[in-house]
Amino acid sequence: MLEAIARSIRHKLSLLVLGTTLAALVVTGVALVIYDLRAYREAGFSDLQTQAEILGRSSAAALAFDDPKTAAENVQLLKAKPEISAAAIYNAKGKLFATYTRRDLDLELPKLPGSDGSFVEGRNLVIFKRIVQNNEILGTVYMRADYEVFGRLFGYLGIFGAVTALSLVIALVISGWLQNVLIKPILDIAELTRRVVQSRDFSLRARKTTDDEIGDLANAVNAMLAEIGRRSDALEEANRGLEREMSERQHADAELRRLNDELERRVAERTTQLEAANKELEAFSYSVSHDLRAPLRAVVGFSKLLVEDHGAHIDEEAHRKLDVIQSEAQRMGVLIDDLLAFSRLGRKALTVGELDMTSLAKSTYEGLNGQQRRGQRAELRLAALPRARGDRALLAQVWANLLSNALKFSSKREQPLIEVNAVSDEKEHIFFVRDNGAGFDPRYQAKLFGVFQRLHSSSEFPGTGVGLALVQRIVTRHGGRVWADSKPGEGATFYFTLPREDAHGSV
Repeated sequence: MLEAIARSIRHKLSLLVLGTTLAALVVTGVALVIYDLRAYREAGFSDLQTQAEILGRSSAAALAFDDPKTAAENVQLLKAKPEISAAAIYNAKGKLFATYTRRDLDLELPKLPGSDGSFVEGRNLVIFKRIVQNNEILGTVYMRADYEVFGRLFGYLGIFGAVTALSLVIALVISGWLQNVLIKPILDIAELTRRVVQSRDFSLRARKTTDDEIGDLANAVNAMLAEIGRRSDALEEANRGLEREMSERQHADAELRRLNDELERRVAERTTQLEAANKELEAFSYSVSHDLRAPLRAVVGFSKLLVEDHGAHIDEEAHRKLDVIQSEAQRMGVLIDDLLAFSRLGRKALTVGELDMTSLAKSTYEGLNGQQRRGQRAELRLAALPRARGDRALLAQVWANLLSNALKFSSKREQPLIEVNAVSDEKEHIFFVRDNGAGFDPRYQAKLFGVFQRLHSSSEFPGTGVGLALVQRIVTRHGGRVWADSKPGEGATFYFTLPREDAHGSV
């Protein structure tokens, strides 16, 4: 039932008319009933007030001369008012002086009079009225009358029901007329649209029967059908062209997939070759580093034996050259050790954990600075660093390399100063080490992180040029970045980042 109403404008209009009529009748009927019941109560109190006033004045003399017979005759006159069920006159002392009750009732009258006033008591209207003459209270009149509010209400409801039924019938007739005049043309247009949707025949047209808004609607529907017909023809033509284009694009996509497959195959081959080359390079570096140790040990050993066995027959220049041979052989041993460390780094697995970077940087610096001569101890300004996640041993190596560089390149200052601090954003922590040392030319910054790349001579600042390459490789394996900023003679700042979340991989 509800579904049929929801899908029919005819039923909706009928319900709208009937609902509006019923709502108007209910509002009007309720207002009239409330007004009539209020007027009925006020009229009842007014009539009782008048009757009590008349009875009081007519009985004033009887009260004054203590004549209950006359007062009783006056009270019995209320028989002419059948709605009054009981009445009584009290003297000034509050005793019953005269009474009246309707024959069909056996009522108990109040023993004492109440104060002036009127009120509703159940289905009765009750009033107490003082009898006053010459500013002297002679007594009190009591009256009780029927208050047939429910009977009156039921009577009104009956009338309201009859009027409502008649009004709804009239409203239904009016609704039927409105449907024939207004709804039928709209239903015809709706039927036309259904036929158009089912048959896709845009040549159908709505019949105009009136010159009002419904007629304008029919004209608009006809114009819309004509425009849709034109656009449908154009769309079909466009679809045919699109089908041809889609066929060509599918062919192009198939060719592109073939090329992508070929490219992926070549990339896989190149990747395999690169991995093999990297493994061969690592194996070669490891082998070369080990193979170089034997001749180096021989060079160092035989040079020492030459000094020990034949030192007395060698002049001072020969001693100096032998010292150069030994120092250079030892330096080459350090280079080999650094090369081995760099080679092993790519194969070592990361042991990730949460790190106190402040404590790690401080302990690393204390170990490095303790190795310096007393006159070269640098001042460290270490800020509170954020905690990070990473491999403790590898990140300790990062701090060691950066701090040792800062100590080395600021060692010629009268007051060496090293600052360690960090900033954080949503994605990463940015740590930096700043010194007031020699600095470098920023044009050659790209060479800093290459293996054996140096911007200063070994005679000026010792080193192998592998430390910063190790820093870059360790930080890159932790998912971070490394860069530097400097000017000659103004110190240098080295930065490295660690992600806030885990982003560890391998090089």
